[in-house]
Amino acid sequence: MSELDETVFLPGAGLEETRQFNHDLIRKLESFPDPWSSTPVENRQKRLQGIGPFPAPEFSERAQNLTIEGPRGPLVLRLLTPTSGPSNRAFLHIHGGGWMYGSAAYQDARLQEMADRADCNVFSVEYGLAPESPYPAAPDDCECAARWLTGEGARLHQLEQFAIGGESAGAHLSVVTLLRMRDRHKTMPFNWAVLVAGCYDLGLTPSAASFGEERLLLTTRDIKNFSRNYLGNHANTRLSDVSPLYADLRNLTSAMFIVGTRDALLDDTLFMHSRWIASNNSATIKIFAEGCHVFNTFPLKISDECNKMIDDYLFITL
Repeated sequence: MSELDETVFLPGAGLEETRQFNHDLIRKLESFPDPWSSTPVENRQKRLQGIGPFPAPEFSERAQNLTIEGPRGPLVLRLLTPTSGPSNRAFLHIHGGGWMYGSAAYQDARLQEMADRADCNVFSVEYGLAPESPYPAAPDDCECAARWLTGEGARLHQLEQFAIGGESAGAHLSVVTLLRMRDRHKTMPFNWAVLVAGCYDLGLTPSAASFGEERLLLTTRDIKNFSRNYLGNHANTRLSDVSPLYADLRNLTSAMFIVGTRDALLDDTLFMHSRWIASNNSATIKIFAEGCHVFNTFPLKISDECNKMIDDYLFITL
């Protein structure tokens, strides 16, 4: 178990590069139209074109798309293997995007880096997106992927050790998947979880509710709208399958929690980490000074440090 480093919260604790990036990102996003004035389909097309905070995705020729039987039809898992050859270790990656955006195919370069440095096969699940596929579509898809990976997938790919994780909505869905594996299937095949900037209370933690509308990637309004679209007609944000912060967290896997101090979801990570260890699970936490939401997806020194830390953690522990 790691202790919090309170110095990361002090004024001026972060790198000048990080502070300048945050300033530039705010100005950039303020120059764009309100994203909620466009439809999800239009925003997804902009993402593909690199319009917004993220560059256009680059797709790897090494990636393979596997199709399994899902709860609503065919379900795609995107596979990246170590350059050195297949491994008996697997990481189930669940992408972020507010349950509305993103794709298993949008982070090929990062997941290939993880596969090589951690010596593991990385499977990323193409779960159903809201609002077209609201709750419980996404967690149903992720649960299905987890069961396949640790069952038939393990036999097909000769896998013996498993980890799970993701960023933002992906971290949320990772915890929900762990809870479903424990409660519905009476098993815990995952040895480790890597949870970056997760949203664990869809009713909003204090930091999420008070962050305001500064366009540092994720605002209070964004979180409310993402949650509303994800939930659809389901209104109970205290249900543990919706907000895992309220779940019984006993008998889960070891976890690494990561977040930046300028993230609207800071409290989600602080609270969940505390509850994780209070439930007698092993956990580490790393907080990056001045880091914005999912800062590790941007070209920054703290991103390099963070991603290497994740890969080293998986290499040692898997």
